Amino acid sequence: MAVKNAEEYISCHQNWEDELRQLHEMILTTDLKSEIKWGAPVYTLDGKNVLGLGAFKNHYGIWFFNGALLKENTALLVNAQEGKTKALRQIRFQKGDEIKTSVLLPYIKEAILNQREGKEIKPNTKKELIVPPELSDAFKKDQALKKSFELLTPGKQREYADHVSEAKREQTRLNRLEKITPMIKKGVGLNDKYKNC
Repeated sequence: MAVKNAEEYISCHQNWEDELRQLHEMILTTDLKSEIKWGAPVYTLDGKNVLGLGAFKNHYGIWFFNGALLKENTALLVNAQEGKTKALRQIRFQKGDEIKTSVLLPYIKEAILNQREGKEIKPNTKKELIVPPELSDAFKKDQALKKSFELLTPGKQREYADHVSEAKREQTRLNRLEKITPMIKKGVGLNDKYKNC
């Protein structure tokens, strides 16, 4: 079931419900508008993504779409995927971490100011798709898999290709391929499981 609004998303993540609600309510004290994109709350200014909330098994967080541009408030920011993520930065929280409005609001206000000033890091949308040999071999053996893969968006294709190729051991790459094959055939993305309750 796809979530329709931030409140529904928050209710779906009972482990972090109070914490997510606290962040959500703090964000709503600003000029940002709450929307749902990619199955999670995203807060926008004039239709542009500024920040979002996310809940995972061991942590929850707030991410800044152009967090790499933050200059005044950087101490808590982390790059989720060093070497891969250019603009996105996040602040992660675990059980028991205190959410201090006095600490977090300056990050949010700086991100809003940057958006108002038109500052943004443009994503590289021309990134080449490199299909790993294991996936290519699977396409030769299974035409339905190949056809399903070709119907996916370029971003989802890259997610799957990278997921397989990033494994160091051959057995791990083959295990990943076995796991993602039914997902590809269903036409879902690698990370779509995080989009629903």
